[in-house]
Amino acid sequence: MELQLPVIRLNKIGPNAYNPIYPVFVVGDNPIIREFTLTVDEVLRSVPLGHELSPIEKAYAARIVQQRVHQPAFRAQVMLAYAGQCTVCSLKHPELLDAAHIIEDGQPGGDPVVSNGLSLCKIHHAAYDRRLMGISPECVVEINGRLLEEVDGPMLRHGLQEMHGRPLVIPTRQQDRPDPDRLEQRYVKFLAG
Repeated sequence: MELQLPVIRLNKIGPNAYNPIYPVFVVGDNPIIREFTLTVDEVLRSVPLGHELSPIEKAYAARIVQQRVHQPAFRAQVMLAYAGQCTVCSLKHPELLDAAHIIEDGQPGGDPVVSNGLSLCKIHHAAYDRRLMGISPECVVEINGRLLEEVDGPMLRHGLQEMHGRPLVIPTRQQDRPDPDRLEQRYVKFLAG
């Protein structure tokens, strides 16, 4: 703490699997109970413990929460569950995959848990978020009717239209599979357009 150097916090996400969070700063300690306080933001480490935050500091702290501190751990857990592949097209390039929320982050039920996540490639994530692609509670892909009728290049044909009616590649562990109730809730929004 005296050196004011950043440390790395390792969050356990599974057996022998950790997600690093860096930089993390120690901003306080209590040696009696062997406890210390961390912050994930260098700016906030200068705020003394017990200090009442000003409106500007509070706004900044609220912004940090909006940056989804849980996202790296959520991504790692979803990628492990889906064996590093897109659940729709089976693409296996991690740099082209996202951990997508079934129920959007920040919404009721939008928890960062694997059963609320899908491993989607960039094109399928964008289509899912924009309701151009839906996933039924039975884990079947549906493409927006307007897109199914459109004539365009090979990405539309192979990347989206040919995925219509295809079952998802789902995790082997039951607890990692998409929650049918969440899929239903999101699917209703897709059908509504």
